Amino acid sequence: MGAPRVLPFSVSMLGPVLINFGNDEQRERFLPGIKSGEDWWAQGFSEPGAGSDLASLKTSAIRDGDHYVVNGQKTWTTLGQHGDWIFCLVRTDASATKPQTGISFILIDMRDPGVEVRPIITLDGSHEVNEVWFTDVRVPAENLVGQENMGWTYAKFLLQNERIGIAGIGQSKEQLVSLRRLAAAEKKNGKPLIEDPSFRAKLSEVEIELRALDLTNKRMLVETARGTDPGPVSSMLKIRGSEVAQRLFELKMDAAGLYALPFQPEAGDAGWNDELAGTLAQARSAPHYLNTRKISIFGGSNEIQRSIISKMMLGF
Repeated sequence: MGAPRVLPFSVSMLGPVLINFGNDEQRERFLPGIKSGEDWWAQGFSEPGAGSDLASLKTSAIRDGDHYVVNGQKTWTTLGQHGDWIFCLVRTDASATKPQTGISFILIDMRDPGVEVRPIITLDGSHEVNEVWFTDVRVPAENLVGQENMGWTYAKFLLQNERIGIAGIGQSKEQLVSLRRLAAAEKKNGKPLIEDPSFRAKLSEVEIELRALDLTNKRMLVETARGTDPGPVSSMLKIRGSEVAQRLFELKMDAAGLYALPFQPEAGDAGWNDELAGTLAQARSAPHYLNTRKISIFGGSNEIQRSIISKMMLGF
């Protein structure tokens, strides 16, 4: 508990794509750095006009000899300010009859000339996401993953893994423990908040949802180990996982009360004492609450996930 997360963009997302669709040279070149964590990868999918409607992307990659020349813009690039490389969906066939068929999957060195990262400061005050601009960036053709214009197929495979990761079951379990600790420390009418029947009911409800989510995830892991595609289950996990995470931070805000305000107390501050120190350390929930509002949007909004489920399970 509390250990740093493995960077999902490399291990959970790009790694499986290279294993399944990359060539031997790409696997030999990139997988060791992904495994060791030496190479920091960013994800270049969303654009200002192409978020949930990802097939509308406009960033272009035009073949010029043994290079592609990339121009365009990506947005909401999480932790891209640290990136060494970025895997991108780019349009290689502007005349394709279906937008999805003109998209390719390409790997770009973020240190190359023409790549510019511009910060986006989010509602919680953090620099987590960015815009990434490409101006005449020359990318070796050998960095194309799989076949040209087949990137949509690889992206759908990657997004299944991303959505399973977004469920964040381990993180939600940790937050549940933290929430219980906080509710035991805070008082309501002279008694610990966790003894309040209304709060206990809300806490029990979200814990039941989390347990059900955990069991669903375990069933999915058993099936995928047998070679079964996760199919709509990845979308189900994304929906419920994001909702559970948001609900946990809503309850944490309720439990923390005024202590949830985004302020950083220091020893010696007015009102500070050792008894409150642990409570205050847990109660800085407002930035986390604000940050988790986006979970139900990225990776394909929950509305899009419901459409995917209906198509895959009901046929419409």
